Amino acid sequence: MELMLIRHGLPVRRELSEGIADPELAPAGLEQARHLARYLDSEPIDAIYSSPLRRARQTALPLSEAKGLPITVVDDVAESDRNSSEYVPIEELKATNDPRWAAMVRGDWVGGEESLEQFQHRVVAAVEGLIDAHPGQRIAVTCHGGVINMYLAHILGLGPKQSLFYPNYTSIHRVAASRRGHRNVVTMNETSHLRGTGLPMGLVQQG
Repeated sequence: MELMLIRHGLPVRRELSEGIADPELAPAGLEQARHLARYLDSEPIDAIYSSPLRRARQTALPLSEAKGLPITVVDDVAESDRNSSEYVPIEELKATNDPRWAAMVRGDWVGGEESLEQFQHRVVAAVEGLIDAHPGQRIAVTCHGGVINMYLAHILGLGPKQSLFYPNYTSIHRVAASRRGHRNVVTMNETSHLRGTGLPMGLVQQG
């Protein structure tokens, strides 16, 4: 089967004094999601899953509408900071040399209530469950940079603190998964759908 892990589009910045931030997509993020759906139009997809967080569900929506498939929410592919009262796009953290950016680079900061090990265990269990449910099929999972990092690190035999790389907005990460338990990374940071759009892609790139 083929698993597509897809990072959400660009969200808005949200900082609250209390409560859960859970930001929606920015206008550019909504446009990224529409380009993603058009890019995948020619590919058969058997099921669409999403993190419960708003930015992931909104990213899945154009694809869901194009394919005529429901979005099934999977709680355990939520980001580690799901209950945080603030969300600051990582580009802004890097641009201001925020201490949180330095901690991410060192692998010391998760931003949530779990340890890195707990986070990776949760993600791997959830993703493997989806793989087991779809033998011989292709599925899309809209989720988060941390989730993608943790699952790909697991496949590559890396520890959770060795996993930091930057998935671009609406980037696709394909994994071939066999019934015998073999897992192979096919593509990482696939963003052809954003080329030439002028939309933000990540830390330094524009479409």
